[in-house]
Amino acid sequence: MTIEPSSLQDHANRALAASLAERIDRPVVMVGMMGVGKTSVGRKLAQLLQLRFTDADEEIERAARMSVAEIFDGFGEPYFRDGERRVIARLMDEGPSVIATGGGAFVAEETRTLILQRGTAVWLDCDVPTLVERVTRKDTRPLLRGGDPAAIVTRLKAERERFYAEAPIKVISGGGPQGETVRRVLEAIEQWL
Repeated sequence: MTIEPSSLQDHANRALAASLAERIDRPVVMVGMMGVGKTSVGRKLAQLLQLRFTDADEEIERAARMSVAEIFDGFGEPYFRDGERRVIARLMDEGPSVIATGGGAFVAEETRTLILQRGTAVWLDCDVPTLVERVTRKDTRPLLRGGDPAAIVTRLKAERERFYAEAPIKVISGGGPQGETVRRVLEAIEQWL
């Protein structure tokens, strides 16, 4: 009988998550650029830690009964960021969980301060070509409309990195299996705790 490497990785991740779950006393908040994997990694992380997972953008859309793109188009980015801050504040009050934020959430000073004071911020980072490949799969990102996605992602990443760097935990999300990124997040949280 041969055990697949991914099965070994899953088992190791479950064991590490089980030892961490009891020590997590606040939301784990995934921050970083659009396309870095905050939602997909966050969802797997929450499952392993047996915590609730929430995508902040989905919560904003549910509250507004509009898509993020519609909010941007109809009311502008400052209006969206204010609503985003209020939704994230509410989610932070709900106890230990895993929250995936939008790419610009941690750039906003009030939202960043809130996350740093009341959560555990995990900055997922990766290279620009990987981000561009991921974000161009679908046309739902308002900040990419009307321009060259590679140029926009490169500019946004350069502008935002100094804010993301305030997160106490940084994990590289490469092109490999998500299980590897989840393992790195679990290990980084364990070291930080």
